[in-house]
Amino acid sequence: MKHKIKEWLPREEELLARGYTVLAGLDEAGCGPLAGPVVAAAVVLKEAKLPPKLDDSKKLTAKSREAVYEQIINQCDYGVGFASHVEIDALNIRQASRLAMERALGNLPYPPEYLLIDGISLPFWQGKQESFIRGDSLIASIAAASVVAKVTRDRYMVEIANTYPEYLFAQHKGYPTPLHYQLLLQFGPSPIHRRSFLKSYYKMIEA
Repeated sequence: MKHKIKEWLPREEELLARGYTVLAGLDEAGCGPLAGPVVAAAVVLKEAKLPPKLDDSKKLTAKSREAVYEQIINQCDYGVGFASHVEIDALNIRQASRLAMERALGNLPYPPEYLLIDGISLPFWQGKQESFIRGDSLIASIAAASVVAKVTRDRYMVEIANTYPEYLFAQHKGYPTPLHYQLLLQFGPSPIHRRSFLKSYYKMIEA
């Protein structure tokens, strides 16, 4: 079955027509997990090489996500930023996500003129920016950022699973699955668990 090319909101085309030349999409992965970092990506798409199967990372299979990821990093300019579990506990997940985005922008090879962001605004950014609810389903560059952030974070969790094998992070990536909760009950939190995310869980099991 031939893959249907997704129709994106033409916001990038409108901005390019207005004279902007460097547009960066931003998104994060890892707001919901109980363990590990939140990871953000900033991607500058080159439309002529738009991956044909590009979509919101949550709508892609793991195999398709990996394939689209490889196309993006080989054809586009991008930056990635992490905010650790310690920073999440200290700042809260929203502010940590902003911090990860700031670092992702800092890792781009050049500063963008205009940001297209999924869901939140970035108070630290002095230039032009625009936020979109469900932007990873609407704006191509945000979708690309969602794929880069998700694959980068998943690979990190698979790698760190070797350090903490009893938690099976490669299977659940730190998300609050029944298996993950079962392992938490058995072993307690690991050094990379977000303590602020576990408070309500421990209150529940102590009740």
